Amino acid sequence: MRFDPRSLAEVAAVVAREAGDLARDMREAAVADVDTKSTQTDVVTAGDRASEQLVRRRLAELRPGEPVLGEEEGGEAAVEGLTWVVDPIDGTVNYLYGIPHYAVSIAAQVDGESVAGAVYEPAAGHLWTAWSGGGSYLDDRRLAVSKATRLDVSLLGYGFAYRADRRQRQAEAWAALAPRLRDLRRAGAASLDLCAVAAGRLDAYAEHGLGRWDWAAGALIAREAGAVVHLPGGPHALGPDATFAAAPGIADALYEALLEADFPKV
Repeated sequence: MRFDPRSLAEVAAVVAREAGDLARDMREAAVADVDTKSTQTDVVTAGDRASEQLVRRRLAELRPGEPVLGEEEGGEAAVEGLTWVVDPIDGTVNYLYGIPHYAVSIAAQVDGESVAGAVYEPAAGHLWTAWSGGGSYLDDRRLAVSKATRLDVSLLGYGFAYRADRRQRQAEAWAALAPRLRDLRRAGAASLDLCAVAAGRLDAYAEHGLGRWDWAAGALIAREAGAVVHLPGGPHALGPDATFAAAPGIADALYEALLEADFPKV
């Protein structure tokens, strides 16, 4: 079965914008209804649930019969064919605290590989999109990764796991790496960190423990902007659940530095 990646990206963009606007508009009430998942720090709000329900309903209308894998309601990725991969609110802790750095992420994957995606920032009104072979865009502006060539003047985005024991090991790895970089940034929404690599706002990004919904759209946006991307399960992954995206000029050096900092073991 053949799919048109650009058309899929257009669907992802429409639905992500609708879901994001809903989450933004209902935030005050949504954050009064909070549950936890894997740990007490891993939260889900009524906004997450309402956003995913809207996404599922709209995809069923626009792309009937295609499976959906979502963070809150689950689902199975198709072994063959197209699956929609949805993070209804990426950056839920930011959303909970009123920090406007959160997004809705929707990707279309064919046989497990992202071919189209959209990441929408409700608070700012910005839309990030990409499709295979078509490049990456912030609103209507085409994106390209940074021209960084020196690790010591590069800016790295990163994240932490929800489990406290794993956060401790990750903190030790980041501390070992910090003297070799310009600086590090922790913003709290993986999809937007990957988009930041695409726009050259970060020179690179690496994190453990992401779900497929966290990286499915953002990693494609970074790759289509020229980033070197290694994903969980891939041949060059930095550990079984590690996500890596970097400007080509520093990708090899950063990869080696992360190995030396024991990043794959955290």
